[in-house]
Amino acid sequence: MKLKLAKLAAAGLLTTIPATSWAQAAGETMDKGDVAWMLVSTLLVLMMILPGLALFYGGLVRSKNMLSVLMQCTMITAVVMVAWVLYGYSFAFGGAGTYWGGLSKLFLSGVTMDSMAATFTDGVVIPEYVFIAFQMTFAAITPALIVGAFAERIKFSALMVFTLAWVTLVYFPIAHMVWGEGGLILGWGALDFAGGTVVHINAGIAALMGAIVIGPRIGFGKDMMAPHSMTLTLVGAGILWVGWFGFNAGSNLEANGGAALAMINTFTATAGAIVAWSVIEGVMRGKASLLGAASGMVAGLVAVTPAAGTVGPVGAIILGAIASLGCYIFVGPVKNKLGYDDSLDVFGIHGIGGIIGAIGTGIFTSTALGGVGYGDGVTMLGQTLIQAKAVGLTILWGGAVSFVLFKLIDMIIGLRVTEEEEREGLDQSSHGESAYHF
Repeated sequence: MKLKLAKLAAAGLLTTIPATSWAQAAGETMDKGDVAWMLVSTLLVLMMILPGLALFYGGLVRSKNMLSVLMQCTMITAVVMVAWVLYGYSFAFGGAGTYWGGLSKLFLSGVTMDSMAATFTDGVVIPEYVFIAFQMTFAAITPALIVGAFAERIKFSALMVFTLAWVTLVYFPIAHMVWGEGGLILGWGALDFAGGTVVHINAGIAALMGAIVIGPRIGFGKDMMAPHSMTLTLVGAGILWVGWFGFNAGSNLEANGGAALAMINTFTATAGAIVAWSVIEGVMRGKASLLGAASGMVAGLVAVTPAAGTVGPVGAIILGAIASLGCYIFVGPVKNKLGYDDSLDVFGIHGIGGIIGAIGTGIFTSTALGGVGYGDGVTMLGQTLIQAKAVGLTILWGGAVSFVLFKLIDMIIGLRVTEEEEREGLDQSSHGESAYHF
């Protein structure tokens, strides 16, 4: 097992990369246990979005914007699923290429019930439809994460246009570069087990660009903008944690020891992050808050995402704790100092947590720190530099394209609702309904 993992690491294959053309070989075997696990994992990731992320975000905004966040998450999920089937899967996994997968799988061309996708074990496969659905949920949750940065002030129509353009020009190419056959970042040997770069850094940097371009909420820094329901936020966070086992352990593509390692790391990193955030708050503020515990929970989950399949359980605890410290600094002192309104701390938690997790993967994968080890000839320093290089490209690509998209959409149709609509709340002004009736 150790030699197999080291070989995969050396080839940059400890990622969810089924490159379906690789699976069509003689002697391939499909195990019903693997298929059942991947079906369940796919549903768990969907549960992360609806209702998990929707409730997590919904509880954090003011009550007059609760339904707007639920609607945004719902529609983003549907729009991206349609785009994924029509062309997104082809762009990401349609074939070999440095930056994209090509057009061969447009409209899922050639995919049937008999089509198979490779796993990490030679000759072991799962139905391609299962892999398509699994990766589709990843594509759907990533732009849904972004909306937290400019909640309570963005036009619904503008958000839908941005979502479609962003997944086309940012998510699908980055997904291919990290996980697809011949992908640029994959070729460097970067380790991203379940989406530290593809999902979290990608979403975090786009969220920061959106917060900057759209500008702060009316009354930001002056009015009270406290979460209207920490109860719902914790419910959402809890659902996210449960769903994350599909996200991380499911990225192993098989129900075996690799999935078990990813599973226990998803427990331990998250627990370490919750404890660390609460301790930091206790020291800095004198009191530990539920909001802080929920934030630490997500920070730990984000940080362990790229590392789940290669670090050890104790290393995961340390990685989660480090992520909490870094995220705490960015959602507090840094954001306050720079004055940008990342409403629900998407950049501060997903962006920073993703960066810490991706770079930390290069460190904690070391056998000396309890990880599975590197490939032949790869050192801790070498792997960490590769990880940093992957992080840098993701930030540059995602940040630049996101900024341009926000600017273009603002020029053409406008990004922000009117002042009157913002004061009224997006539930009524954008959707004509209210979350609560007293």
